Amino acid sequence: MPAEQSTAARSAGERGRRSADPKGDVDALAAGLDRLQSDDALRTPAWRGVLAKALPPVVLLVALLAAWQLYVVIAQPRPDISPGPLRVLGALGDAWGQGRLQEALLTSLERGIIGFVIAIVVGTPLGLLLAEWRWLRRAAGPLISGLQVLPSVAWVPAAIIWFGLSDATVYFVILMGAIPSIINGLLSGIDQVPPQLRRAGVVLGASRWQLASAVVLPAALPGYVAGLKQGWAFSWRSLMAAEIIAVGGSIGFGLGSMLQQSRELADLAGVLGTILLILAIGVLIELLVFGPLERRLLRGRGLAQGDGR
Repeated sequence: MPAEQSTAARSAGERGRRSADPKGDVDALAAGLDRLQSDDALRTPAWRGVLAKALPPVVLLVALLAAWQLYVVIAQPRPDISPGPLRVLGALGDAWGQGRLQEALLTSLERGIIGFVIAIVVGTPLGLLLAEWRWLRRAAGPLISGLQVLPSVAWVPAAIIWFGLSDATVYFVILMGAIPSIINGLLSGIDQVPPQLRRAGVVLGASRWQLASAVVLPAALPGYVAGLKQGWAFSWRSLMAAEIIAVGGSIGFGLGSMLQQSRELADLAGVLGTILLILAIGVLIELLVFGPLERRLLRGRGLAQGDGR
């Protein structure tokens, strides 16, 4: 009995010392706060988060349109030099009524998406290949960086000579604009992969291709997604440049062709309307595709910044 009482006393003393340990109290408090924060985040309605992200750009857009209309009302400039937002909206409405706007939208979106997907299919294996073969990267890396800097519009004359006025010209220009960005984004992400992951894959018996595709590529996703985002931007810009310059032949009627047609008719309202439409598509792709993808990726890795993301 005395031994059992002594053991019980020592256990009680240890529990008392642990409860009096300030570090343990701080850890417990931090864990409780983390649970409280996560519970608050789970209780927050989804529509509230969407509204918080969508409301600021909508408010800014409305303010800019109001300032634009106010300038037109006060300054009363020539409509052919400075049309107001209502006139621009009317020009888009006329294009919609004639069916030109629907045709241009569908043609450009189809080209942009198909060209971007092809660029991903080509650029991703090339990026992995350059990442695994260092001597090849040292040889081709400066060329790829140079191609990324080269304006895509510079490829249009050569593409017209090679492929004529056909869709192949447009797709070639898109690929030359997007592939270097995708490769460089992937290489940048791979450069940030901890070497311990590679060593773990080698210890587990992964082949070189398995190591690249199953270990390195998932770990490099943040840089890869950034490269995809930039690759889409280059794809969209390259597409517009090709459609503006390469007109006629078997090339369909896209937004760039519509922009060029409005310029030839000295229709500034149509020009501004098409420019705003091209800009709106770029913004929507960012908000609906790449923005949620980046947030989901960061949240899955514990890197989300709360409301700021």
